[in-house]
Amino acid sequence: MAEPAASQERVLVIGGGWAGISAAVELSRQGVPVTLLEAARQLGGRARCVAFDHQRVDNGQHLMVGAYTAMLRLLEEIGVTEEAAFLRQPLELHMRALRQPELRLRARNLPAPFHLAMGLATARGLSPRDRLQLMRFSRRLLANKIQLEQDITVQALLLGERQGVRVTRALWEPLCLAALNTGIAEASALLFLEVLQRTFSGEASRSDLLIPRQDLGVLLPEPAMDYIERHRGRVELNRRIESLQIDAEGCQGVTWRSGHMAARKIILAAHPVMCRRLLSGHSALQSIAEQLGQLRQEPITTIYLRYPDDVDLGSPMQGLQDGLGQWIFDRRIAGHPGLIAVVISGRGEHLQMDNPALGGHICMELARLHPDWPAPLAIRVLREKRATFAACADVARLRPGPVTPVPGLFLAGDFTDTGLPATLEGAVISGQRAAAAALS
Repeated sequence: MAEPAASQERVLVIGGGWAGISAAVELSRQGVPVTLLEAARQLGGRARCVAFDHQRVDNGQHLMVGAYTAMLRLLEEIGVTEEAAFLRQPLELHMRALRQPELRLRARNLPAPFHLAMGLATARGLSPRDRLQLMRFSRRLLANKIQLEQDITVQALLLGERQGVRVTRALWEPLCLAALNTGIAEASALLFLEVLQRTFSGEASRSDLLIPRQDLGVLLPEPAMDYIERHRGRVELNRRIESLQIDAEGCQGVTWRSGHMAARKIILAAHPVMCRRLLSGHSALQSIAEQLGQLRQEPITTIYLRYPDDVDLGSPMQGLQDGLGQWIFDRRIAGHPGLIAVVISGRGEHLQMDNPALGGHICMELARLHPDWPAPLAIRVLREKRATFAACADVARLRPGPVTPVPGLFLAGDFTDTGLPATLEGAVISGQRAAAAALS
């Protein structure tokens, strides 16, 4: 049972991304007064809105599944129903290609694990041998028979599980990039297996795709701000923290350019680069700062193309096997008819192209896939240079937990030790764990 709010110390949360919002909402739910400080002019962090023509669009597209249970519970707590937030549909992967056969895999309307087994057995675009190897790997995965004594790369895992070149390039490589934002030659097999286990084991609904009905920059931040303020909390924007005030007794507060705020309990939920800067000035936190300094950052690039309203992808999402683009989203379901988003995860040759060249190249790839589409009316390229941490093998040693050596200081963020890669689900879990640590 939470103590009455009047007897609770106010907790300061630094960072208004999904991790910070999650922490602030959880504390508010427990009756603890909260002040949430965000450096930008809006909440949302890397899942924020930006302007494109006369509309606002997400800074980047996110792929979500029914296994995101912490995220769904958070939305429910602040009054956002799943039906209002998402279109839920059974897993369907349509991997388009410019120069090779397409791959189509669709989960069946059956209880788990038969929904996946039938989907694999009837997958189109694979040889009988590839299909058998894929089904064998899936059986071992669902039976929890893949045990690793130490972390290895996803590429080494797939080779050990006898996954052929075709199924690796058409299925596993795109899924690894989508989930971990890191190529299979470097990506952590332990993190990848955790994602697959959470998505495909248990109830069939865990593998459902969740297609947002509205921009993510609106979905959580606005109702969360209202929830926090209704629970006697405060949200302050344009507060870029410059230093943590720490003494021998622990946290004392924070400062920014034109002011300061006292607090004996602080949840630091900023980007890992900002966290490192704030932590590095304190000897007790130097080891965590050094860990974060070794945590490499990976980019995500999103190209928005505006077409006439009647242009339709035919499905909410498609993959692209052999193009520069990797995932194609039709934003019609979010109220943007004619708006197509193409996502490129991680590094690649696109980083050497300027925005006009990259936009033109993606436009040509879409024209080859859909020759009946007219030319786009407008194109905008968004580059999030430090979108996620690089989920490389053995990255767990660089990910701190929520508790720090300084009394009253806690960490949240998808880069902390959640057991998941940098996803919205991981961010939400990290915020809730930091809140629980602060309460204890």
